Amino acid sequence: MGLSAEDERAASPRDEEWPEAEKAEKLARGAALKWASGVFYRPEKLEGLGQYRSRETQRNSSIQSRLKSTVQSYLEGVSAGLEQLQSAAQEVQSLCQDLGAARWALLNTADSFQGLQQMRALMAEHVQLASVVQVLPQLFSVQEVFSHTLQLLHGQQLLEAHAELMMMEHLRDDILSQLHLRGFSSAQATVLSYFSGLQELNDTLAKQLWDIVGSSLHLVHEDPVLFVSAVRIIEREEKIDDTLLLEATFLPPGRPKSWRQKFYHVLQETITGSRFQAPRMDTEGSGLARHLAALQKGIVSELHVVKDLMVQCVPAHYNILSVCTATFHQALSSHLQDILREDLDKQALFLLLEWTLHVYHSQEMMGHPDLLPEVDVSALGPLMSPELVDETERKYVMKVKASVLEWMQRTLEVEFKEWFREEEPETDHQGFFQSALPMIVMQMLKENIQVASLITESLRQKVYNMALEELEAFLGRLREALVQCGKEHQKDRSVPKYYMSYLLATLNNNLALSSSVSSLHPDTACREVPLSLHAAFDRTQKKACQLLLEELLLDLQHLCLQLHSRKWLLGSQLVSSMCEVIDKYAKDFSRVRRPVFMLLLMEMELLVASQYLRALMQKKVVCKSEEERGQLCARLLLDATQLRELFCGLGLDQSQQSLEAVFDLQELICLKDPALLSLEVLGFITKYPDVSDEHISTLLDIRGDVSKEVQHMVLDMMAQQPQVVPEGYRPIFSTILVPVPELPFCLRKGKCA
Repeated sequence: MGLSAEDERAASPRDEEWPEAEKAEKLARGAALKWASGVFYRPEKLEGLGQYRSRETQRNSSIQSRLKSTVQSYLEGVSAGLEQLQSAAQEVQSLCQDLGAARWALLNTADSFQGLQQMRALMAEHVQLASVVQVLPQLFSVQEVFSHTLQLLHGQQLLEAHAELMMMEHLRDDILSQLHLRGFSSAQATVLSYFSGLQELNDTLAKQLWDIVGSSLHLVHEDPVLFVSAVRIIEREEKIDDTLLLEATFLPPGRPKSWRQKFYHVLQETITGSRFQAPRMDTEGSGLARHLAALQKGIVSELHVVKDLMVQCVPAHYNILSVCTATFHQALSSHLQDILREDLDKQALFLLLEWTLHVYHSQEMMGHPDLLPEVDVSALGPLMSPELVDETERKYVMKVKASVLEWMQRTLEVEFKEWFREEEPETDHQGFFQSALPMIVMQMLKENIQVASLITESLRQKVYNMALEELEAFLGRLREALVQCGKEHQKDRSVPKYYMSYLLATLNNNLALSSSVSSLHPDTACREVPLSLHAAFDRTQKKACQLLLEELLLDLQHLCLQLHSRKWLLGSQLVSSMCEVIDKYAKDFSRVRRPVFMLLLMEMELLVASQYLRALMQKKVVCKSEEERGQLCARLLLDATQLRELFCGLGLDQSQQSLEAVFDLQELICLKDPALLSLEVLGFITKYPDVSDEHISTLLDIRGDVSKEVQHMVLDMMAQQPQVVPEGYRPIFSTILVPVPELPFCLRKGKCA
């Protein structure tokens, strides 16, 4: 396994030259020792030492033979490479000798090359002259070709004329291109001058083409060949443009012509000019209706022509039907905007909205079965923008508002004149007074809302809101008319003759209008009536009731002035007379419907109670004795009972009557023990929180037995117990003013110094 000492010494110089070999040998020795110590660590294993030695010997022999074979093959390759390098060096040397000889040969023939340069120039000039000679016949015939082409154009032989025109243009462009490539820019002006007739022919041909395109909708009926020829010429020119633009070396004058784009432009101008640039038309409703009907008919018929005939005369990539549809759509949109700039009436605005939003997309126009599905305007956007539609709707609402205002004003004027007639207002089947005013007003508003609903929901809502606003304004004018009528009646109570009857009819009309407002809007979810309109109805009702009660007060006034006097105290029939007047008015009030009748009855009862208490507060009667106080209490109780029974008989419940205050006052006056007045007054002011110190002081004065100390004590108690008026309380004392007592030191009645 190991090496001998001689071998180690022999290997030492080599190891010094190859340190890597030394390191490898040490590693190999270490690995061998490790292997041997692992195999032969037992004595019995030494018996196989011979076998291991023979096996390792064979393996070493095999490795050495492979190493020798590999080294031999490397040596053979190196030998072949050296032979090839030697051969290449000999060839390079030979090539250098040949190149040197060629260089000397070229240097000797340099003078001969100058002669060849002159020959090359002569050759180029000869080629140019040969080219010129070839085109000379064509150049000499240019003017003749121009004349012939012009004749062809006048004879509308467009394809033949265009072929000759293209030939001349090709000849000119070829010459210009050659001059451009050789840098003879100054000569181009001469060529252009010689071919100047081409521009005139071009213009003549273009004029004829655009005339044909402008008449294309008629020509496809009468002479489609002429239109097809024009389209073919346009396509030829487009191909020439495309070719020249792709080469991008030289662009002849007048290129690109872009005749296809011009075709679209002329076609669009023709459509726009023929239909939408007519002289000023009548913008009234009937004139506009005729104009829109003519547009509808003309557009549909022309689109039929494009779809059925023109599409077959042009290439498919023209998309001629889509182009014409878009042109009609855009031109019509601009035309409608121009019309809307005029001051249109409401009928014209309605026609425009209906035509734009409904007719235009219907089967009668752009949705015609014969045009579908090729014609589709849904992708072109709306004919009128949402903002313009909203603006037009607002204009329409303003016009309708002016019309409604005018009609309502006329209706009110007629109603006002009827109030002064010499006959009573008409009655319904139940005998209630009424007039035609509610029916006229509501029918007018309903019709306008129904008409608006034919356009859009937004327009209907706008008109509905306008109708409520105008109704509210109308109620305001109605109240003013009632006031004016009341003033006329105050001057002469015989004018109007049936003043009360027409006031009652107005109340019924107001109730009819109030109950009909919710029916204006067909959608039950949108029938909410504004609070301001409710308030307007209430104000109108209150104004009519006020005028009626003022009329009642005028008839009661002379009786009320006699109340609580000595004559009344001794026993008169004043309250009986008052009951007769009240009963008469109640019968008249029965000609209004029950809700209003009950309101009138309550207001009438409150008025009577207020007047009765106001008369009491005048202190016409001040009790001087207990007997007079008992007599006053008995009279108060009798009058209050009689009035309460009257109103109960008329249908007003006792709990709804304000006369209860008279009974309570009667008890306050009849109280025998003045010491209990504070407690009694406290209960009274709790029940009637609007009563004032002056009212209580006056009542205590009427008793005639209350000292100043007790009166001050009662008033101090009231000051310490301020009352808050509860919600829903019907005030009675706050409307009654207590007369101011006269100053004690004035010598006479009048203004004190």
